[in-house]
Amino acid sequence: MNIALYFAKRYLFSKKTVNAVNIISGISVLGVLVSSASLIIILSFYNGLENLIFSMYSAFTPELRIEPAKGKGFLSDSTTALALKKHPAVTSYREVLQERVLLRYGDAQYIATIKGITIADALPQSMDTLLQDGHFALHYGDTDYAVIGARVQGTLGISINDGSRMIEVFSPRKGVTGSINPAEEFTMRSIRPAGVLEYQQEFDDLLIVPMDFAREVLGEFEEVSAIEINLAQGSNVAVVQRELSARLGDAYIVKTREQQNPTLYKIVRTEKWAVFFIIAFTGIIALFNIVGSLTMLVIDKKKDISVLMGLGANDGLIRRIFFYEGLLISLIGCFAGLILGLLFCVSQQYFGWIRFGEGENLVTDVYPVDIRLSDFVLVFLTVFAISTVISLVSSRLSVKQTARLS
Repeated sequence: MNIALYFAKRYLFSKKTVNAVNIISGISVLGVLVSSASLIIILSFYNGLENLIFSMYSAFTPELRIEPAKGKGFLSDSTTALALKKHPAVTSYREVLQERVLLRYGDAQYIATIKGITIADALPQSMDTLLQDGHFALHYGDTDYAVIGARVQGTLGISINDGSRMIEVFSPRKGVTGSINPAEEFTMRSIRPAGVLEYQQEFDDLLIVPMDFAREVLGEFEEVSAIEINLAQGSNVAVVQRELSARLGDAYIVKTREQQNPTLYKIVRTEKWAVFFIIAFTGIIALFNIVGSLTMLVIDKKKDISVLMGLGANDGLIRRIFFYEGLLISLIGCFAGLILGLLFCVSQQYFGWIRFGEGENLVTDVYPVDIRLSDFVLVFLTVFAISTVISLVSSRLSVKQTARLS
């Protein structure tokens, strides 16, 4: 039987001669409870927001993107394309041609990025969820259509419902220099807008068009800028990436979603950990209440300490008693806080107490929550490590000070 732990439990739950000791101990437990619950709630809410942001980004971003290691484009070999299409993990294969172009709509002009994509099958209706207006349609009958970014639409003042006006797309003509007529140096094509993408930074400057239209504007009929691939659900993206990289060789780079936009992933994760450390710092301040609790308890139990020493207890045993006392205070508060945070997050998932507000273009009006076991382990280890150090130091100082005064 651990004598020190036994005495620590009796001292924690027994009635003290000075009522202030009970109050200070309760405040210490409450402080740890609030900080632990806050950490779990904040991390779970950030997980939900992270999933929401990544899902919106992933809806139009392929799981793997093949780009040339050097230059802007590469020849799409039919043998390689067929091998990629027949890969058991590949569900969709799409060639992409991108370049900067000049857009004109009425008297307004804007430099955007044209993105031509191959359309092997009809685009799923779920693509419309990416739009704030119109439909995700690039070809209907004999007419080509374009889906534009929110900044393109806002800068040019494009109206999706105005069928009388079209977007004029200009691109420098290859191999033409020093012409007397400047108009001969550019290729111009017109296209109707069909939809406007949601406001997202990586999509704002895009003009998404059919591949044939992009080839006519850019005068590029052989090369492609990239190949976009989506994988079957449950596929190991890292394994497929390594397989494709080994098959294609050093002339190509195979990028995952995170590698395609590392800034977005870095910002989201950095914000989460910044908030975690800020809340953890406030939790450290709350844990320092243990110092006051142990000091008051040592003073309150001065007679008991004298009796124990008279029975042969050494300073190490006395210190361990109050060390365990500090640990019990912090762990009780930590477990209670974790349970409270879990209940709050579960209730948010089922009832949606917290909402974004009255927004017109939000994917969901309920603040998303994602509960992860790793967050609970992280919070527990953080509280346990900090409380261990604080309890160890405060028990030594309190017992030493009391012995000196005695």
